[in-house]
Amino acid sequence: MNALKNIIAIAMVTLITISCKNEKKPEVKTIEVATESPKELDPNATYAKAEFTIEGMTCAIGCAKTIEKKIAKMEGVKSATVDFDRKLAMVEYNEAKVTPTSFEETVTNVADIYKVSDMKTVEGFSTK
Repeated sequence: MNALKNIIAIAMVTLITISCKNEKKPEVKTIEVATESPKELDPNATYAKAEFTIEGMTCAIGCAKTIEKKIAKMEGVKSATVDFDRKLAMVEYNEAKVTPTSFEETVTNVADIYKVSDMKTVEGFSTK
């Protein structure tokens, strides 16, 4: 009689295990992502290149990339690169819309620890 109860219990557990398969279908969600439209550059504008030193950066990913993004988003900036190792920012900008002092303001607005120095206009960016 005990053997029969064990067989019936095993059969019930097996039946429940096999029949209770809940096959969930993956839920598909569509998320709209806001994308920035690319900046329109004025083809008639005069673009200048500037280089300047940024003191106070402590890392390449956090500090340098944040500063680079802030400068690149400025109205009239064609391109911006911040080299953490050399503590150097290289910016190509529309002279009619951006002044070199606005770069300094943008950098110091990111954080008070950043200091801009050696601002100069160049013909080509240094590749040291």
